[in-house]
Amino acid sequence: MNSPTAQLAAFAAGLRFDAIPEPVVRRTEDLLVDWFASAVAGHGSRPVESITRFAQAMGPQPVLGCDTEPAGAAEVIVNRARTSPYLATMANAAASHVAEQDDVHNGSVFHPATVVFPAAVATAQALGASGQQLIVASVAGYEVGIRVGEFLGRSHYKVFHTTGTAGTLAAAAAVGNLLGLNAQLMRHAFGSAGTQSAGLWEFLRTGADSKQLHPAHASAAGLMAAYLAKDGFTGAAQIFEGPQGMAAGMSSDADPAKLIDRLGTRWATAETSFKYHASCRHTHPAADALLQVMQAHGLKPDDLARVVTHVHQGAIDVLGPVVRPATVHQSKFSMGTVLALVARFGHAGLVEFDQHFLDEATQSLRDRVTMELDAEVDGAYPQRWIGKVTVYTTDGRVLQGRVDEPKGDPGNTLSRDEITAKALRLAAFSGGATPSEMQAAVEALWQVAQWPRVGALLAGAA
Repeated sequence: MNSPTAQLAAFAAGLRFDAIPEPVVRRTEDLLVDWFASAVAGHGSRPVESITRFAQAMGPQPVLGCDTEPAGAAEVIVNRARTSPYLATMANAAASHVAEQDDVHNGSVFHPATVVFPAAVATAQALGASGQQLIVASVAGYEVGIRVGEFLGRSHYKVFHTTGTAGTLAAAAAVGNLLGLNAQLMRHAFGSAGTQSAGLWEFLRTGADSKQLHPAHASAAGLMAAYLAKDGFTGAAQIFEGPQGMAAGMSSDADPAKLIDRLGTRWATAETSFKYHASCRHTHPAADALLQVMQAHGLKPDDLARVVTHVHQGAIDVLGPVVRPATVHQSKFSMGTVLALVARFGHAGLVEFDQHFLDEATQSLRDRVTMELDAEVDGAYPQRWIGKVTVYTTDGRVLQGRVDEPKGDPGNTLSRDEITAKALRLAAFSGGATPSEMQAAVEALWQVAQWPRVGALLAGAA
């Protein structure tokens, strides 16, 4: 069988370190450090703590008389406990998505890190895999997950949270590579992963906690699918393009060609963007465009009479339901709140959201921001996320702002110094690690390709 499913499975199973270009390896190290910082940032978050308590309640318990021994092979980053790879994956995936600082791939509208790294790291720790093996598995996960997101198309994203759906396949690919699955077994893993794909946007209307459940489930389900395949468990042979597969049930514009787009020559991993603002990525282009206008014209928040953001339809679909955000997390999906914080503080970070999203000044600015569908922006999306704003000032001026590559995109990326600074900010905000612990952990992670064995990322940093 030479279906797109079979070809993608063969790629994920056969990927090896020497086939990955060095710049992609370096980029994967950057993405790993960035993900780790987001996982630390989940420390103390109520939804994350809830999922972590569940994981630990379901997990292995310490052996009587051996209280000093870890209760499992894999690390739970937010509390440095040990549990099974499956449950550590669940906890770490939830933790790394809550701060809204994890990475995103534009063309697939997919957050790869929060589903790939939790499963890959936990499995690598359990197997005693090397740092190079972790990198290969992670790249396999990114390449598969991104292509699945692109395959499912824009119609899918209107209802489904792609990180929860494509994420199961991304995690299965990463873990399957670490387990040494051959092409046939990887295809079975894909079948079992795809049939578990889930994640609906309805949670946004009430600010529910489900967004953290999406990566937790997707990453753990992908890991389970790979382990089951290793044990001989079979899955659908054409889970993507089959008559009752993912495309049939979850998309009206699916394109199977996207699944195998330039496999082995186009490295989608390197196309992934970092997040600068701690909010939904759909807000970032407009936020950067507003900053551009304010800086160019020396504007203060009180100078803003009205701000029109010119956006793609995906932004309207996701952000539109959030009119009066009631929680910190919900406010990160409010275009008006994000732009208000950017106007007031120059950056919409974790502290700004936590302390100021309901300030009277923030709410006043929020209500002056509107979204309008823009043909150019919508036509470029999702391959390009253009930021355009029209600013109406209190003294009667009409000013235009435009950003073609928001901060964090590959053409406007974060340096390693900026990634390190971001990691230290996230750890300081959550209290999940001391500055010295975080600095040591980050410095060690930059050298992951030299690690003979993947151990604890944080617990061993003290």
